[in-house]
Amino acid sequence: MGQEVDLSTQLAGLRLPNPVMTASGCAAAGRELQQFFDVAELGAVVTKSVMRAVRSGRPTPRMAETASGMLNSIGLQGPGIDAFIAHDLPWLRSVGARAVVSIAGGDVAEFRELAQRLGDQPGVCAVEVNISCPNVANRGLVFACEPASSAAVISAVRAVLPQRIPVLAKLSPDVTDIVQIASACVDAGADGLTMVNTLLGMSIDLDRLRPKLASRTGGLSGPAIRPVAVRCIWQVYAAMQAGLLTQVPIVGVGGVRSGGDALELVLAGASAVQVGTAIFNDPCAPIRVRDELAHELAQRGIARFTDAVGRAHATPAPLTPAHTTPAPLDL
Repeated sequence: MGQEVDLSTQLAGLRLPNPVMTASGCAAAGRELQQFFDVAELGAVVTKSVMRAVRSGRPTPRMAETASGMLNSIGLQGPGIDAFIAHDLPWLRSVGARAVVSIAGGDVAEFRELAQRLGDQPGVCAVEVNISCPNVANRGLVFACEPASSAAVISAVRAVLPQRIPVLAKLSPDVTDIVQIASACVDAGADGLTMVNTLLGMSIDLDRLRPKLASRTGGLSGPAIRPVAVRCIWQVYAAMQAGLLTQVPIVGVGGVRSGGDALELVLAGASAVQVGTAIFNDPCAPIRVRDELAHELAQRGIARFTDAVGRAHATPAPLTPAHTTPAPLDL
């Protein structure tokens, strides 16, 4: 590879050996990936969003392939917090993985209860708050689409979690002003931001002349949404640099399938990245992205990962001869 690259990073006091994580919902609690590589080698394993009770999810079909992406409407299927604490957390500890636990709730009280249950559990390195799930107390509204709702959830979670456990607010790109939502979350106590969740999308089967998903709409993920993720991260990081909101670390997610993809999110302002949809066709994608990211940094003479965070916002350096525009041909 050439020069050695220091991939370590920090998220609100949480030190990670490298910045690559799984994305919530794409690898359960990491057990499925362990047969392909040691999940403890990742920066962290972000678990599938856990809720209070057992949840069967939405009816099938609930996944559909799209151009450069995937639609899903799983419906937060899961065994509930009791089973998660009894089985998944102990397994993650046993293999030495750093666990970032994603939580989801139908109302503020459920989020608070989940956070309280996790606060005294060994092995919880951070809590990612999935405020992009439906708010059943106000149907059709997603917590992350309204500043006050976002702030209410984050404030409740932060109030019951020990200060040693960072709170990451996972934001939706389906908003008019993501900086406004980010600001509300940070003001409410979020120690970091995960950006972005899926975009709301839909696909129609031309043979059946019906929507491909039973629930009609679903979350669009994969390479198709990466430019949206880059834009959102850029806007929020730029606002932080301008002093418009408190600086907190950003975890970038959306369409990462290579080290180059990861680097793009990092240059926009992400201090860590998550790999999700790519896992479905390449279970080794997270560890491969980690290695490719190190290679991408080394090729550019960047010895420390943290030196690349937000670098695209810096004043452009003079072009080297290898990157100058060729002189026009004299015709």
